[in-house]
Amino acid sequence: MYSHQHAPPPNGSKGPPDPENPGDPLVSKGRNLFFNETFSGNGRTCGTCHRAENNLTIDPAFIATLPKDDPLFVAEFIPALKKNFENPKLMREVGLILENQDGFGDLSKNFNMRGVPHVFAQRVSIDSVQGPQTGWSGDGAPGDHSLRSFATGAVIQHFTKTTQRRAGIDFRLPTDKELDALEAFQLSLGRQKDLALPLPLKNVVALRGQELFQNEGLCQNCHANAGANVGFDPNAGNFNFNTGVENLPDQPADLIGELNPPDDGNGNPGSGAFNTPSLVEAADTPPFFHNNSVETIEAAVAFYNGDSFANSPSGKLINDSPQGRINLDTTQVVAIAAFLRVINALDNIREVDVILKAVANNEYLAGEHPQDLIQRVKFDIEDAATVLAGAGLHPKAVARLNRARILTEKAASTPNSRINLAKRAINTLNRARKLITD
Repeated sequence: MYSHQHAPPPNGSKGPPDPENPGDPLVSKGRNLFFNETFSGNGRTCGTCHRAENNLTIDPAFIATLPKDDPLFVAEFIPALKKNFENPKLMREVGLILENQDGFGDLSKNFNMRGVPHVFAQRVSIDSVQGPQTGWSGDGAPGDHSLRSFATGAVIQHFTKTTQRRAGIDFRLPTDKELDALEAFQLSLGRQKDLALPLPLKNVVALRGQELFQNEGLCQNCHANAGANVGFDPNAGNFNFNTGVENLPDQPADLIGELNPPDDGNGNPGSGAFNTPSLVEAADTPPFFHNNSVETIEAAVAFYNGDSFANSPSGKLINDSPQGRINLDTTQVVAIAAFLRVINALDNIREVDVILKAVANNEYLAGEHPQDLIQRVKFDIEDAATVLAGAGLHPKAVARLNRARILTEKAASTPNSRINLAKRAINTLNRARKLITD
């Protein structure tokens, strides 16, 4: 996990001298607040749900690895939070967090169960002509829906010591300066610009998937360049759509038998619309949709073939278009998913390359010490390899990625060799990337 103080070298090993310039102090302060500040609450931090070692999100498999006293589970061991704060069963089995999206009246009935979205690429995914779009429903923050307001809302919702949520008693609210720092840090995460499709991909299935994504599949209309902004209006930015996900039958959360009220999405009362997420980072951040209703990227693509989407307001607009209802065969679904897997892996490689170059130059990156940087890059490398291997894509590149991971692990454990090993890992990653794209 991130920390505001860099980890000491393992076994007392001496590494290069500390870099002189720590970088943007506001971003560094924001990182510290995000991962370490409890705001005098129940012990949770922003990083409790947005885990650095799990793509800034959580899922059932990751949750299962956590100790029983992890702050994520405060509803299980703080008596004042045992009722109407979380549903531990749905959290552990489906990865859902309780949200009082429409206010804190009648806590026993007025809530939604939602997955935890990652917080990558927010610089290019939350702006719109309608104002900021935050959270799954686009209105996931009090007040002006901005990223700063979102942090305030998160403290009130998730950090409280009791369900009375009394500022100054159950938690303290972030100061303006803290909100500035949290915003700066979150905007520094992930991509700082959108892709420019089409990409010169080498895998024929992924290449065909890219063509389908931009044309027959109509994906580009709502996910321009596989991001979070609409493609039919270059100035519109992010939008909310009612795609019928709430109407999917046999959702895991419903099958478990716990109380799971329908989620009406944007507004109060809601319009049934939900925020458009970026797809570049999707393949390694399952489950999918706001209610974690499907587990694989292939299933998420296949959703748009089904009746739930076809009968939704968004689906009906497509049904009435010249093309008509989306009707992708299984091989086409797999091809689009392959494209999404490949661009996800490429983004992981891009992110790791930036980090490793900072390590190789013995520099801070956004306020993070090289020793901390090298310790966390293996997660992104593992993600890239897993995403590709999960669909049998680019086995030679996967082998290169695994070699790069081994080099970074050695660099983390032997600080005196950190710079040279980081340089070798960069070269290995570049060879992996050249096997995927020109």
